[in-house]
Amino acid sequence: MATDVGQVIEGSYYYKVVRKIADGGMGSVYEVEQHGAEGFVKRMALKTIIPRYTNNKEFVDMFIGEAKLVANLVHPNIVQIYQLGRTRDGFFIAMEYIDGINLEQFLLRHLDLRRKMPLDIATFIISRVARGLEYAHVKSDVNGEPLHIVHRDVSPKNIMINTEGEVKLTDFGIAKARNYIEQDEERVLMGKVEYMSPEQADYQVTDARSDLFSLGIVYSELLSGNNNYVGSDTNDTLERVKRAELPRLDLERRDTPPEIVKIVSKALQKKPSDRYQTASDMVYDLEYQMYARGYGPTIAALAKYCAELFPRHKFATTDKKTPQRGSRI
Repeated sequence: MATDVGQVIEGSYYYKVVRKIADGGMGSVYEVEQHGAEGFVKRMALKTIIPRYTNNKEFVDMFIGEAKLVANLVHPNIVQIYQLGRTRDGFFIAMEYIDGINLEQFLLRHLDLRRKMPLDIATFIISRVARGLEYAHVKSDVNGEPLHIVHRDVSPKNIMINTEGEVKLTDFGIAKARNYIEQDEERVLMGKVEYMSPEQADYQVTDARSDLFSLGIVYSELLSGNNNYVGSDTNDTLERVKRAELPRLDLERRDTPPEIVKIVSKALQKKPSDRYQTASDMVYDLEYQMYARGYGPTIAALAKYCAELFPRHKFATTDKKTPQRGSRI
């Protein structure tokens, strides 16, 4: 088929809803099948706006902004968005379907089993999220201008593990980025309070270092089984976050090596200038801790571990030996 620059190529396809995956505060997510020509079928996820919010201009603008922003974020540790569509009932986002679990389910399973998460597994998960943030934080537009993306909602519910052991960061719904999504941070508090940075909780302008603080909270929670910033109510939690009192990992989990304690401590510094300045810096320390001795966790190791915890899920398992340094991670 001959095509010319600027030519519009039209096709036909439709989405068939398989099941509802989850309801959120203002939206729902469904598992769907995209059907195309000649029996083409692709499994996807569809995110929609709850009907009562379809006339809320601020929320609809955020929904559209998320789709436009993440469409150009193509990274193995970020859930891919394929399409922003519109129906009679409102907008929808078609995205990569993740067959697996989120990190909140992963944490709760350990608590149910009264089992400590292996240090290398926790570190590997955090390193993959940091890789996704590393990519997003330095992303530029088509003109080479930095987008200055800040996710602002790095938390266990927004971190997925698929059946192959791949870790994926999702839900950029309240992210901010130049020319895509701008929020009045001095007026509006958005995100999960118990995973906010001190500056986010204090209605201050955030940058990439805020996401690294949030990731530090998640890391600490994976290791200890507790989120030390959760208070008796929302206001108490906000105050705890703003004080940014460091958890004592060496007391909560005595087998935590000093190198990991140091990484968590640096990520959770109250002043942004005292934290990791870039996700790349944090990634280096995490990966050095895992692979400096030549061996370390991989996606296959994570999938195998998840298969033990969630036997009803179809996590991939192999009997292959753990690869040495230089293997795919």
